[in-house]
Amino acid sequence: MQFDLFNDSQGVALRNDVIHAVLQGDAVAARLAWEALRHTNPQDDSLASLGVLVTALANRTSVPLASHEALARERHALHQTLAPAAQRTVGAVDAAAWLRARWQELAQRAAPLSYQPERPEDHAAPLCLCAGQWQAAEDAVAGIASWRRIPSPLAWMLRARLHLLGLQASWSLLAELAWLAPERLDAVATAVADPLLQALRLKFEQEFEVEGDTSDLAWFPAWVLIEKPALAPALTQAQASQHRPPEQAMRLLLVLLGLERQGRQSEMIEHRKALRGLSGALYGLYMARR
Repeated sequence: MQFDLFNDSQGVALRNDVIHAVLQGDAVAARLAWEALRHTNPQDDSLASLGVLVTALANRTSVPLASHEALARERHALHQTLAPAAQRTVGAVDAAAWLRARWQELAQRAAPLSYQPERPEDHAAPLCLCAGQWQAAEDAVAGIASWRRIPSPLAWMLRARLHLLGLQASWSLLAELAWLAPERLDAVATAVADPLLQALRLKFEQEFEVEGDTSDLAWFPAWVLIEKPALAPALTQAQASQHRPPEQAMRLLLVLLGLERQGRQSEMIEHRKALRGLSGALYGLYMARR
């Protein structure tokens, strides 16, 4: 029994040596510690996962990626193989920090690759987001032509700016993404978890429903104006999108709020009628607050 306890404690010590070297990014020390663990305790449950991390450190390179296909392979390996191995062996907090460094390295290698609409994830910007490098992500998106008209780059920019500037400075981009790709707004809101945005979205879902899925978020900017009219200056900055009913409704509400401040009752009647034509549910919420 004492011998077993000794072997167990030695195995724990060797395993910790591997983990320490991995977290320090010391590829040589990590390989030596892993070999010692394999020799001493070949049945160790963590041996295979630690081997994945050790090999990844040994294969690190700063050489730029030559193709989008090569980036896709690297990205897939990091997400599907390396991330699970790290989470199994070094603990959630340490794994997150270690993986952010790997995503940052991959983003730097992907920097020369242009944005391709048919494979949007194979670009430096989403890799920077995985690394928590918000300014680098913003810079990468800014290099994409017409990024404000394309769902993926617009979503990346919104996420980066929510971290860099906060919600108040991001309402215009949020509105544009809601109109262009509401399902992507759902993903961004979930990832960023801004308390005010979460609270507003929860109330929106309780009060407003058309399809009963994420497509309803296209109406979220218009609803926000009813809930928080003081956001009108921020939402006015939203650029024209595809002029669909959710966008028309928000712009109608902007006009209505202005008419209310000026007391122009006769003009308000026509605009309210137009709002009702776009969405009876939204019109009902608007009138309930009057």
